[in-house]
Amino acid sequence: MTIKKILYWIATGLLCLFLAYALFNYISQFSMIKEMMAESSGYPSYLIYILITGKTLAIIALLSNIKGVIKEWAYAGLFFNFLLALFVHYSPDGDGKGGGAIIAMVLLIASYFLGRQARPWLKSH
Repeated sequence: MTIKKILYWIATGLLCLFLAYALFNYISQFSMIKEMMAESSGYPSYLIYILITGKTLAIIALLSNIKGVIKEWAYAGLFFNFLLALFVHYSPDGDGKGGGAIIAMVLLIASYFLGRQARPWLKSH
């Protein structure tokens, strides 16, 4: 196994653990997350169900041996999710606690670019 593959799997594994932790919080502390989303950004509570579904599917796509655009869509969806989380946390009304989103974004970018080198079938033709 090359060093790039090892780093890819470390970054992807940490990213998936981060997503699983977020899923655990969404499910176990639903009412608290619902209140935080409503107070800080005015988002509706049904958005939590969309985030749960999207992050679950993203974990499956990232850890599976799927070839093609599904993995690319998972990366794209997570990128926009983390980017919007940064905007919410660092907006004028935000709480300033966007460190998790920054860490997730770094892991996502590392996983994506290392994956394109370590898994050649992900490369665009």
